[in-house]
Amino acid sequence: MYYTLKMNTKKIIIFDGVCNFCNKAINFIIKRDPNSHFIFTPYQKESTQKLLQKYNIQMCTKDTLILIKDGKYFAKSDAVLEIIKELSGFWYLLRVFRFLPKKLRDYFYILISQNRYKLYGKKKSCMIPTKELEKRFYKDV
Repeated sequence: MYYTLKMNTKKIIIFDGVCNFCNKAINFIIKRDPNSHFIFTPYQKESTQKLLQKYNIQMCTKDTLILIKDGKYFAKSDAVLEIIKELSGFWYLLRVFRFLPKKLRDYFYILISQNRYKLYGKKKSCMIPTKELEKRFYKDV
């Protein structure tokens, strides 16, 4: 399921910037996104909060991965399935999980999301991208 937004945007991934698991996932995506389809922004940034308000995305919390793509937004397991479509390698094969009921997919998403700090820990602040990666992160313009 996706939610229609008011206008088209670039493909933006909103993630929990202090979560070690989330940061590893973002680095995983960056390595498998050689054409730079995605830009990233941590949930904790003020500009991200403005972005969420701009598109009236109210369901987003730091527990929810959000993808803004083609004027729509995708949340939780739907976001994951949309992201893997763009990755290099055989990751697109994981799209087979789209045939599972959304409630079941989101159940496992929420299970991981609610336990990610216990399993992987968290940082005191959001990661600072290197100069090389700065262009891959959202800037409020």
